[in-house]
Amino acid sequence: MAISDIYETTFDEDVQDDEQAGQCPECDGHVRTNTVETVCDDCGLVIDEQPIDRGPEWRDYGDAESNPERTGAPLTPARHDRGLSTTVGRNTDANGNTLSGDKRRQLHRLRREQRRGRWRSKWEQNLAHGLGEVRRIASCLELGDGVRNQACQLFRSAQEEDLLRGRSIDSMAAASVYGTIRCNGLTWTVDDIEEYARCEFSSLRNAYKVLNRELNLPTPPMRPAAFVGRFASALELPDRVRRQAEQFAETSERDGAVTGVQPTGFAAACLYTAAQETGCYVTQTDLAEVADTTPVTIRTHHNTLLNQYC
Repeated sequence: MAISDIYETTFDEDVQDDEQAGQCPECDGHVRTNTVETVCDDCGLVIDEQPIDRGPEWRDYGDAESNPERTGAPLTPARHDRGLSTTVGRNTDANGNTLSGDKRRQLHRLRREQRRGRWRSKWEQNLAHGLGEVRRIASCLELGDGVRNQACQLFRSAQEEDLLRGRSIDSMAAASVYGTIRCNGLTWTVDDIEEYARCEFSSLRNAYKVLNRELNLPTPPMRPAAFVGRFASALELPDRVRRQAEQFAETSERDGAVTGVQPTGFAAACLYTAAQETGCYVTQTDLAEVADTTPVTIRTHHNTLLNQYC
């Protein structure tokens, strides 16, 4: 085997072909990217150098317990500083040993100075307060991390567009959570958000209207079929009732019978109609309490379903 063949078959861990890099801007040659620079193989042009390495500082070939990575937690939009701040300990060191009195007083002074220098401006302090309120409401509603991060990003966008002027931070934070829920098609209503929000109901509705109008949120209309499973689970109704109610709701949506009606009230009426059809006992009062509506609304939609589909 020739020496040239050995060099051609040798694997270099630092050199990786970048298929997304395209061609060389000078000679249209093949571009190769390694951990240091991006260079053309044909003419030798250095296109880019010293890229930011966002991976761990070293590789580990052991198990998870001996993993020596010190890269920290990933960046998150749920914190005003993207999660880059440092937490000062209190009574124990990294090994769990109790600190002395002098060391604890020193850490107390460090925490005090950290609190003072945590925010560089009033704008950043308002952002930290709003993101904290978003995280609290998302935790009360048991929302996932993805929805929570979207709500935090929506609050950032609202502050960058100067939508907080003349409005409370708490109402805009609650409106950001509700706007994210609407954009993702989840079944939480504005009344559910208002239960955990630290603002008046009118302030929450006005803040959401501002978000929806100024940021042009892609909010789809609320579907009654999306609430059927939630209400059926709350009342512990059988699966046959839930499936029949979903069929009523989907058929009504296709026929346009749900235009202009309250989705939660219509979903409760579908459940009541399905329960009557399958011989399951449930009262209009129980459904109205779960759906946060009135028995009159359920009775009206129930009569409509009976006239059209039963």
